[in-house]
Amino acid sequence: MKKILIAGSSGMIGQLILQNALEAQNINEVVSLVRTASSVQHPKLKEIVVDDFLDYHSQQTLFDQVDVVYYCVGVYTGTVDRDLFRRVTIDYPYALAVAVQEKSPQSRFVLLSGQGADRSEKSRMMFARDKGIIENKLAALLGACFYSCRPGYIYPVTPRKEPSYTYVLSRKLYPLLKLLGKKVSITSEELALAMFRIGIEQPEQLFFENDHLRDYLEVV
Repeated sequence: MKKILIAGSSGMIGQLILQNALEAQNINEVVSLVRTASSVQHPKLKEIVVDDFLDYHSQQTLFDQVDVVYYCVGVYTGTVDRDLFRRVTIDYPYALAVAVQEKSPQSRFVLLSGQGADRSEKSRMMFARDKGIIENKLAALLGACFYSCRPGYIYPVTPRKEPSYTYVLSRKLYPLLKLLGKKVSITSEELALAMFRIGIEQPEQLFFENDHLRDYLEVV
């Protein structure tokens, strides 16, 4: 029986990973770190409202014997300033990884990264550069216990209020995007299930592009 931790379970992908975890028979405890309390209740679930995603001193006892961490906290490019984007994308996941490793050094860390993450850290695009930076930091810290998932366009299976016109347009164009092949897009349900399985099954591959994520779901 496994214990998993999810950061960002109120988001589009995090809540689907949470659903998979609560339904899985081989998981007996789920710790959910959220910014605001949710209405989700389940015998397996222990929901913790976190005031500061850089400070986990008061939550350290929850990090004992964690098998898998899923980091799904994120902000959309262009919706926040540069400092906050960097904090959420780089500082928050690194602080969590350090805190969990102190108590559960064997745990695996599955990061919701993004297509185009630049591990050379030289991209002029803030998104690509910062995603590359955090991938490098986590890889150095965790080695083979770190998995990065790099989806392209994520199609929300459940309709939502889109964060920008770009996402509105992408949703409308999704039928066309699907025709471009496995490298371009993935549904929210497919991505969440692939991430969930990667954390539980511990594959040898550590970095998953959009087509890798979709192919992984086809593996029995």
